[in-house]
Amino acid sequence: MSTKSMPPLQPINPQTETDRSVSIDPAILYFGTPVVLISTLNEDGSANLAPMSSAWWLGKSCMLGLGARSHTPANLQRTRECVLNLPSVDLVAAVDQLARTTGSSPVPDYKQAMGYRHARDKFGLAGLTELPSTEVAAPRVAECPVQLEATIEASYPLAQNDPARRGYLTAFEARIVKVHVHETIRLEGHQDRIDPERWRPLIMSFCQFFGLGGIVHPSRLAEIPESAYRPPAEVSSEVA
Repeated sequence: MSTKSMPPLQPINPQTETDRSVSIDPAILYFGTPVVLISTLNEDGSANLAPMSSAWWLGKSCMLGLGARSHTPANLQRTRECVLNLPSVDLVAAVDQLARTTGSSPVPDYKQAMGYRHARDKFGLAGLTELPSTEVAAPRVAECPVQLEATIEASYPLAQNDPARRGYLTAFEARIVKVHVHETIRLEGHQDRIDPERWRPLIMSFCQFFGLGGIVHPSRLAEIPESAYRPPAEVSSEVA
């Protein structure tokens, strides 16, 4: 990872400045999202574990973007459940062990061309430990500080109006039904909050691994009590 410091931002004067941007056509748009290890069950009942990073959360809902022809989407469509395990930066070597592996056998031609190989025991390959879940059949990853049991609410084919990409991408809407976290990242004095200064998620940006730094500026949004985001029907179990 580069240690170069960013130059200080200079204010833009719209009266005198020209457009600093240029037009490009990148093959991917992974500007920076958390790495997720998705655990699912194969048809024979064994566990599959797949790293991905096209995921975002809103409330207790999560959207997952996956290649439609991969093994994990097939498991999600069949079982309608999974666990979203979020690794911390210290698990990067284990996550990288799973890169370019697939649960599909035989390995599809397009993945063979990208250097993928079949791996049946991905937990063993990465040196990770299976933990039973409480609400779904798929196992959790014991070493991940955040483990989110989820059910699949819906799936949506993406890029339907793009002939070059139609049929290759799928988005899954997942509903989080149980949250497990390591005690080490829980906010002191609170039952149901995570301490963002202790939690160091592994981030992927343009296929490279990164980690978070410290807080760069106080946030006005952080002044709002986190319990305010709960739906009115939920009873907060927050400890003041």
